[in-house]
Amino acid sequence: MAENEARDIGVEVTPPKESCDDDNCPFHGTLSVRGRVMRGEVESTQMEKSVVVRKDHFNYIPKYERYEKRKSHYPSHLPPCIDVEKGDEVKIMECSPISKSISYVIIEKGEKI
Repeated sequence: MAENEARDIGVEVTPPKESCDDDNCPFHGTLSVRGRVMRGEVESTQMEKSVVVRKDHFNYIPKYERYEKRKSHYPSHLPPCIDVEKGDEVKIMECSPISKSISYVIIEKGEKI
């Protein structure tokens, strides 16, 4: 494999242009991805190599026949080859556990929300 060539992870996403030497990168390392693919907004970038992604959703309440807003937080691994900031929309995918709370990895960056 060439230096800048990213491996196929099995999902139709645009691979990053930069390369990295992170072992937990799905494109340039050995981390395999599987399971759920979700979109969310980056809420915090204070950790090293990790971010917190917020996913908003609606929950139906039958008694009032209305929806309520809810949100979920997903701590995710951030490979060095993907550059994100707070407020960016990202696509995350489930992977094997990297730490106690991190079981997701960022696979694609979208636009700023």
